[in-house]
Amino acid sequence: MKKILLTILFLAPCFALLQAQDQLPGMAAEANVPEAKFPRVLPDGRAVFRIHAPQAQKVEIDCVGRKFAMMKDETGVWTVTTDPLVVGFHYYSVVIDGLSVADPACDSFFGCARMMSGIEIPEPAEDAAYYTYNKDIAHGTVRECYYFSEIEQARRRCFVYTPAEYETNSTKKYPVLYLQHGMGEDERGWHQQGKMAFIMDNNIAAGQCVPMIVVMDYGNCGYFFGARPGETRDEFGASFGPILMNDIIPYIETNFRALTDRENRAMAGLSWGGKQTFDITLGNLDKFTYIGGFSGAFFMRPDTKIGDIYNGVFADAAAFNNKVHTLFLGIGSGEGQRTRQLSEMFTQAGIRNIYYESPGTHHEWLTWRRCLNAFVPHLFRKNNNQK
Repeated sequence: MKKILLTILFLAPCFALLQAQDQLPGMAAEANVPEAKFPRVLPDGRAVFRIHAPQAQKVEIDCVGRKFAMMKDETGVWTVTTDPLVVGFHYYSVVIDGLSVADPACDSFFGCARMMSGIEIPEPAEDAAYYTYNKDIAHGTVRECYYFSEIEQARRRCFVYTPAEYETNSTKKYPVLYLQHGMGEDERGWHQQGKMAFIMDNNIAAGQCVPMIVVMDYGNCGYFFGARPGETRDEFGASFGPILMNDIIPYIETNFRALTDRENRAMAGLSWGGKQTFDITLGNLDKFTYIGGFSGAFFMRPDTKIGDIYNGVFADAAAFNNKVHTLFLGIGSGEGQRTRQLSEMFTQAGIRNIYYESPGTHHEWLTWRRCLNAFVPHLFRKNNNQK
């Protein structure tokens, strides 16, 4: 009887803990590692973080440009509830006595030029449907591919999405979208943070875009500009252009059933990847017909005429419109008006373009998911570049 009583006394705290876990507020964040209860997302968009660091003197959560101070309990567990966060994906880190580290309870993502934790503040299900897994449709495949770069004389990696029918229709060839990440990120970004495959699967299944191959490669800009002494803005990430043209495109067109003419080749990128997209495509209009910039960096002095930039590619609007079927410019409404102004400038010059503004979002992955979702229906269709 004494042993039974001791067992009950021993198990009581465990049952209490399990009951407490069942009553935890909100829901576990999407990127939590298996069985991790924290971080959690509350219905109003606040996030709750817990970190076990009994020897630490100060712990903070660094998220969305702010540091949230955590409070420690008697067991050495630090907790904080943030203010409401904007819907979408946010990088964050744990700062323990001044050292910034990834949260061990969360998957890590390459962003901000290092491995970071990430938390998704979910949208309503109907708004997020386009980037959510749908069990009732066919799904494509994302391959992790390695190849040798003759230019760099080194191994490189890319991720390649092929649509579901690629596996069953063994004779069909497909158009290709080359899709770039931004500064401080790498070739994993669109596949992981961007949920690219779900966006493509849902669009293709709904008949909203044509089946296509999507290639995501490292843009040689995975560090922050300024990290390399003496590197100019024009030099930052510029080495990617020759690699794309001379290594990546030949690799894709040799190893995948890809259509190889300019009418079936598109490129898009976010932030600095948008700048790379503009630089590469506008300098190679014999190779690309579809162009997309998502919060794309576009540098132009206020006193410069649009017909003078990019070696005069915009000087003849009719010729440009004949070559480029889609020029897409997307931005989050919280990022300012620069992209809208650029679109208006193009329109005034007679350059057809599509302007898209993501409501309520900033310079982050939800903006870029929405941009991709709005962009791909325009690809590889004729007469699709009208506003």
